[in-house]
Amino acid sequence: MKRELLDARRMEHPEPLEKAIAILRELERGQYLYMLHRKEPVPLLALAKEHRLNHLSRCSEEGVWHILITPDNSADLEKLLDPELDRALVAAESLS
Repeated sequence: MKRELLDARRMEHPEPLEKAIAILRELERGQYLYMLHRKEPVPLLALAKEHRLNHLSRCSEEGVWHILITPDNSADLEKLLDPELDRALVAAESLS
């Protein structure tokens, strides 16, 4: 599956929700939104549930929320969860 990454850890409300909705509108089967956020985006998860989208949210030990959403209800989002993604992004940011 193709990941569409949205790093919303430094975004202010309502930008994360707006950007996530824009990405979700364009997603096709075989694609998924992978969002990193500093808090659980309850309104986004409610929208995903309302539209019957496959979704998963988990909080890392560092307090970063990993949110995965796809229109593909057969996708195993647990397998796509990457607990190291936020650490990898922080490491990449420190190199630039």
